[in-house]
Amino acid sequence: MARSVRERFFVGVMEPQLMQTSEIGILTSTALLHRIVRQVTSDVLLQEMVGFILGGHREPETLTDINRHPLRHRLIEHCDHISDEISIMTLRMFEHLLQKPNEHILYNLVLRNLEERNYTEYKPPCQEDKDVVENGQIAGAVDLEEDPLFADLSPDNTLSNQEWLSASPPISPEHPKNDGKTEVHKIVNSFLCLVPEEAKSSYHVEGTGYDTYLRDAHRQFRDYCAICLRWEWPGSPKSLEKCNLEASFFEGHFLKILFDRMGRILDQPYDVNLQVTSVLSKLSLFPHPHIHEYLLDPYVNLASGCRSLFSVIVRVVGDLMVRIQRIPDFTPKLLLVRKRLLGLEPEGPIIDHMTLLEGVIVLEEFCKELAAIAFVKYHASSTP
Repeated sequence: MARSVRERFFVGVMEPQLMQTSEIGILTSTALLHRIVRQVTSDVLLQEMVGFILGGHREPETLTDINRHPLRHRLIEHCDHISDEISIMTLRMFEHLLQKPNEHILYNLVLRNLEERNYTEYKPPCQEDKDVVENGQIAGAVDLEEDPLFADLSPDNTLSNQEWLSASPPISPEHPKNDGKTEVHKIVNSFLCLVPEEAKSSYHVEGTGYDTYLRDAHRQFRDYCAICLRWEWPGSPKSLEKCNLEASFFEGHFLKILFDRMGRILDQPYDVNLQVTSVLSKLSLFPHPHIHEYLLDPYVNLASGCRSLFSVIVRVVGDLMVRIQRIPDFTPKLLLVRKRLLGLEPEGPIIDHMTLLEGVIVLEEFCKELAAIAFVKYHASSTP
């Protein structure tokens, strides 16, 4: 029966609707597909639906073959459509698809491209590197405290490990240092200090601290772990000595579109930014070591020409710091926009650079969310 639903309804009826060029037609059919994705609970029907949307390919993607499954290609392209409504609806569909209990979804969209870890540059360990790792710094990684972009990374502006522990969900008893993993407070502070102080506005408004993100991340991560339990994912990354690091790295069509959109966060509508960051945070929650390394470790030693979520955000921040200089009264305007978005201030005259200001607010909140996810995942992995 599920096979017949795929052939007669998905392929026969839905596919022509999703592949059309009329914006109204695309929006209507994507909204219907989104509804179907949310409603399907049968494992057999889910398998057929996933095959229809994504195809069955499991080998790493290349730029030349991203069109191998035309519907998958078209839907991912729609995440960056000229129509914001189509982009948001398609991103919502993928967000709900990722939460379905089917291993092929995440593997097809993301994991198959991270399997060989060829986004990293391998440096054989030597004694000097071991000493550095023991001091909590990954060998060869950029020291953010030395980076001019991170001039705000001072003890006054960061949280110590102990402060994060006191703000966190219940955690396991004391555990020894993790073997070579960047210390969690370094990762957390890296994300928290990405946005410069003059572009932060949350601490002026009550109830926008990290504790909410920590609670949400703890609950969501537990749910994601329950979904992924039977997929038998490894607990640690594949050994670099066994990886094919010579193969050229391509993040895959799905992450490419998400990273491209993330890179334009200062120039996109607020609702689009919320949906893009929502999909990326959902991806970050998956308990796979390669996803964690690629999306949540700022200290990963990226190979030449590769980008990660952190490197994309760093570029956005660099652009932001230049643009801030050109906007008079930037911080008061930013605070006013935040209060309006929260309903704490009535709507008033239009503020200049509204898209940029809203983008900065989403960026700050997203960095806090990523910090909370990294923290929760670290402590879950450290549980004896």
